[in-house]
Amino acid sequence: MSTATDDRATRDPDTSGGGASSLSRAFAHPLADYYLLLTCSGLLLALGVIMVLSSSSAYAAANMNDSYYFFTRQVAFLIAGVLACGWLARRSEDFFKLFGWVVLIGSMAAQLLVLLTPLGTPPSGISSKGNRNWLYLGPLSMQPAEFAKLGLIVWAAAILATRGTTIREPKRLFVPYLVGFGVVLGMVLAGGDLGTAVIIVAIMIAMLWFVGAPGWTLAGIIGVAGLGALGMVVTSANRMARVKAFLSGSGASSEQPLHSIYALATGGWWGVGLGRSRMKWGGLYDGVLNDYVFAVLGEEMGLIGTLTLIVLFLVFGIAGVRIALRSKGTFWCLAAAGITAWFLVQACANIAVAMKLLPVMGVPLPFISYGGSSLLANLMGVGVLLAAARNEPDAKVALNTQRPPAAEPVRVTSVVDRKGR
Repeated sequence: MSTATDDRATRDPDTSGGGASSLSRAFAHPLADYYLLLTCSGLLLALGVIMVLSSSSAYAAANMNDSYYFFTRQVAFLIAGVLACGWLARRSEDFFKLFGWVVLIGSMAAQLLVLLTPLGTPPSGISSKGNRNWLYLGPLSMQPAEFAKLGLIVWAAAILATRGTTIREPKRLFVPYLVGFGVVLGMVLAGGDLGTAVIIVAIMIAMLWFVGAPGWTLAGIIGVAGLGALGMVVTSANRMARVKAFLSGSGASSEQPLHSIYALATGGWWGVGLGRSRMKWGGLYDGVLNDYVFAVLGEEMGLIGTLTLIVLFLVFGIAGVRIALRSKGTFWCLAAAGITAWFLVQACANIAVAMKLLPVMGVPLPFISYGGSSLLANLMGVGVLLAAARNEPDAKVALNTQRPPAAEPVRVTSVVDRKGR
């Protein structure tokens, strides 16, 4: 009797594994990564729309005479981004290899146009933070560097995928990989956007690490990047003021970081309630829309809300890494790794700034901060990740099995009775 029971328990994991076994089966599903990524992205987008509406209402009412000004624009970009994401999720590897070149060249051309056009003359302009990184197209504006991140990742994955067994050779690994990243970095730094440059360097290093670049090479790149960042800081009065305010905790540049901490502390466990943030009425100024949206979320939703957001990004990262590890081709593997690194590094940087762990960098929180360029580029990146998830070997088999067989053409046979004629 005991032997039969043991055999039945062995055959039926529910009797021995319980919830853990059910979770294991769920993760073993061929499309687990696809649905996990889709769910996390959807929840982050929903939370982002709520926070844009809540955080921007006071600033929009005071400066735009319309409390819903930023919200309606964000929703418009959200709709466009979701459509682009859904379309990209069903594209092939060959398409993305061309797509990477198109997005990279297009974003570089747009950034060059920003740099070459005289200030104050459309389509160029200068932001309030001193960075020259916006392209103005009539009533719309875009930040080419946001699309350059996506273009670099897909382009680099396509380039490295052609290396085959020679990918370990330094010359084959770094040319034209470092050249492409270097050109984009130079253009971004020419516009004064050090925060975006840091994110691009992080993406470059993450992809090199994932592909197996030598440790001494990565250390050298990190060292050069660190010295370059230090040079950019000490040669800019604006950046030096931010760093000094971060280190000393005093000065005009420290007001927003301090109010960010006040907002997070005020939120407590459960927050003061949606729409009831006090700091968005002036303490965080225009940073309430992007740099410090995490602080507003913490004030209104409390520790529970901030932890929920962090867990969603963590699960997003787990799904992205699983897609990279389970992908069969080099292209899908590197594209998934690069996009996952992009989102996680940028999210960590934004949250660290809001928690006063880093000086202000000016990078948006993916899916959450206001910004059409950022949101559209993020959703296009999710589309590439979803396409990679659909191209996992087991996922492809499952999708092919789910498709109904093609209907055979109906054959019409006529019989003619010649005797009746």
